[in-house]
Amino acid sequence: MEPKDIGEAVEIYRGMRMEQRRLERLPESCTPRDTIEAYELQNALNVRLAHLGLGAVSGHKIGCTTKVMQEYLKIDQPCSGGIYANTVFHERGERAHGEYCGPGVECEMAVRLGADLGPAGAPYDKDSVADAVESCMAAIEIVDDRFIDYRELDMPTLLADDFFNAGCVLGAPNKDWRALDILSLRGEMSINGNPVGEGYGRDVMGHPFNVLAWLANSFVARGRALKAGEFVLTGSLVETKWCEAGDEVRIEIDGLGTAEMKFTAS
Repeated sequence: MEPKDIGEAVEIYRGMRMEQRRLERLPESCTPRDTIEAYELQNALNVRLAHLGLGAVSGHKIGCTTKVMQEYLKIDQPCSGGIYANTVFHERGERAHGEYCGPGVECEMAVRLGADLGPAGAPYDKDSVADAVESCMAAIEIVDDRFIDYRELDMPTLLADDFFNAGCVLGAPNKDWRALDILSLRGEMSINGNPVGEGYGRDVMGHPFNVLAWLANSFVARGRALKAGEFVLTGSLVETKWCEAGDEVRIEIDGLGTAEMKFTAS
C-alpha cells in the first residue's frame, strides 16, 4: 500500500475507535488486498493509537482459533491484533457501554511471556514455546463491532482494525501452570449470572500453546518478535456474546480463576 493510502485508512480506523463511528466499508483505494497489507496497516494504526492515548501495544489477541469462532465468523485461519496498555484491566473491569460502538466479550486462556520468542528459536511449536511461558491466566477479551455489517466485509479489512479488539480483563496469573492438564481445563462464561457458554483448553487449535507458536512464527515471518512481559490471548472458548448497558460478565477457567467485566449505562 502507498503511504497516503495507509494514512487515509488509519484516519478512518481512528474515528471508528475514538469517536465511535461505524464503518460501512473502506474506500477501494485504501482497502488492504491481503493479510500482508492488512498487518502493515495494523502496525501503522498501532503507532497512531498509541500516540493518541491508548498506550503502547502490551499484548496480543488471536481470533478464530476454535471451531466455534471459525464457524461464527466464517474465517478458517487465526487472525492476530494488538492490545493497548491503557485498555487492559486486571481481574475486574468497568467501563461505560457508550464508549464502544457495540461491545462484546469472549472467554479466553491467556499467557504471559517470561522470555522473547524471536528469530533465533524459529520455527516454533507448542513444546518449544512452553519454556517462554511465565504464567497462564483466565481472560475476558473485550471486542467492539465497529462496522455497520462486518459480515459484508473481507478478512483483511477486519484484520487491520486489530480484529475487533477493544481491550481485555486479565485474571490473576498462575505461575504453576505446569501442574495443570491444560487440555482438560474447562472455561465458562456467564452474563448477569446466567451461563452462556463453555469450552475446553483442547478446543484452541488442539492446545493453546499451538496458538502461541503460530503467533511467534507469524511475527518472525514479518520481521518482528514477541517480547518478554507481553501477554497473548489465545482465542475464545465460546461464541462472542454482545452486551447491553448494565451487563455484568464473569468467566471462570478451572485452575486459572476468574475475570469480570461490567458495562455501565453511563
